[in-house]
Amino acid sequence: MGHLVTLTNSAAEKITSLLAGKEDDQLALRIYIKSGGCSGFSYGMALDRAKDTDQVFEQEGVKIVIDEMSRQYLEGAQVDYVDSMMGAGFKIENPNASSTCGCGSSFRTKDNAGAPGACS
Repeated sequence: MGHLVTLTNSAAEKITSLLAGKEDDQLALRIYIKSGGCSGFSYGMALDRAKDTDQVFEQEGVKIVIDEMSRQYLEGAQVDYVDSMMGAGFKIENPNASSTCGCGSSFRTKDNAGAPGACS
């Protein structure tokens, strides 16, 4: 099975540096989707341990875990880390998003609007 999500080199480098500061070698990058945000779904990322039902794969030396519900919304997405004069942070390009909001962290798909709420 191929990767659900692709990391750019800059995202992999940033995640590797974040993981290097932790004393738990079981930690991985968890990428997930939750209901909410002004467009219906929001992205989330955390350093976490894999659960039995997660899909686990490694890319650019980074272990990535994605839960069962989030898989359908993240397939084909690319995670990048951008450091510019406007700020630094992770950016997700998602081919499944039919529309996004101005904050860039909320989206909806063609078939599912999620549960819109306030952007956080």
